Amino acid sequence: MPDADELVADALAAVRGTDVRQAERQLDRLMVGTGAADGTAAVDVALLRRLVRGVGRLWPRGWQPVDLDRLAARRLGARSARLVRDAMAAQRRDQAAPVPAWFDEQLRDLTAEVWWDDDRGVLAGWSTREGLDRVDALRAAVDTLVLVESLPPIAVLRPPPGTTGAESVGQPARGGSGSRMLDRVRALLAKAESTTFPAEAEALTGKAQELIARHSLDEALLSIGSERTDLPGGVRLGTEPPYAGAKALLVQEVAAANRCEAVWSDDLGFATVLGWPADLVAVELLYTSLLVQATAAMLRGRAERRPGSGRRTRVWDESFLNAFALRIGERLRAATDAADREAAETAGPERLLPVLAARGAAVQERLDTLFPGVTRHRLSVRDAEGWSSGTSAADRASLDVGRGRPPKQVPGRPTRAE
Repeated sequence: MPDADELVADALAAVRGTDVRQAERQLDRLMVGTGAADGTAAVDVALLRRLVRGVGRLWPRGWQPVDLDRLAARRLGARSARLVRDAMAAQRRDQAAPVPAWFDEQLRDLTAEVWWDDDRGVLAGWSTREGLDRVDALRAAVDTLVLVESLPPIAVLRPPPGTTGAESVGQPARGGSGSRMLDRVRALLAKAESTTFPAEAEALTGKAQELIARHSLDEALLSIGSERTDLPGGVRLGTEPPYAGAKALLVQEVAAANRCEAVWSDDLGFATVLGWPADLVAVELLYTSLLVQATAAMLRGRAERRPGSGRRTRVWDESFLNAFALRIGERLRAATDAADREAAETAGPERLLPVLAARGAAVQERLDTLFPGVTRHRLSVRDAEGWSSGTSAADRASLDVGRGRPPKQVPGRPTRAE
């Protein structure tokens, strides 16, 4: 009889192939185990051990715990994502090399922790919690392992576990950062999301953007004359279906308005945003809030559509969200420009403008380094009514700083994609 590692390897090879019957036969062999008294437990340990190894290999390839969790949930569902969390916890337990603080913080946020006393009981405990019989548990575990071992390298945004002497990379503040400004911004955006009055949402979001822009400029002015050894950092924001392209466009528009660059990885379901820490905070907070506001406005717009308009809901929704994203971008950029002018008058353009240019060049250099093969994807709009409604909704939900109306022709702003 083959040992447990061989059984797992054969099952993985069969699942990756095209012969469904062979895959089921190999799954049956996993059910039987090695034939020894503890043969099924040995299979469980072998599955967990290989999954832990696969997870550990992803960290130097650019993946972070939140990225892996999001993708596992998207492709395989919440059950498999929880198994991946167990594997991440086991890998962290066995990680001997230095582990950066941000990595442990992500694991805590995911509640990825070792809850078991013996590795032989992990798969059984997980399947019991998920309400799966052994056949379905083995099938899910093998599918999860296939996914983990098939993931490609992505951009390394932070020094991964096991690295020493890595460059210091600027990162956004997370969670309770202790910043009064960020706390005020979060409170303003939460109110903007919850209100049913467009004028109030507009004022609240406008105030939030004003605070963000001032904070970004303060950070830039503080950097004048100081020697910096760090690099612009990055965050990944989910752009899951439905309307993934419209969400990616919203990320790009918010990023551009806050001195950041964004690249969309459609197949992996996220957009990577590169920028300086204060600006990354702005993008993350605004994108999350504006996505909530855009979705609520879209649902209200559906209810207000003329009966028998003749357009499919999905086409209308997509046009609505694309228009919303572009109009929001215009207004956010207008707010940023206004803040720049005010700061330049106060601090002097000869002091502020060179540092802003240098910071922008550093972000562009980081983009060129991490994404040398980036391409552009053109926007396609197929519903004029949805486009008009989305533009109007963005006027209500965003900033009342740009007095001009958008051009009547459909804009052709591209979205960057890997």
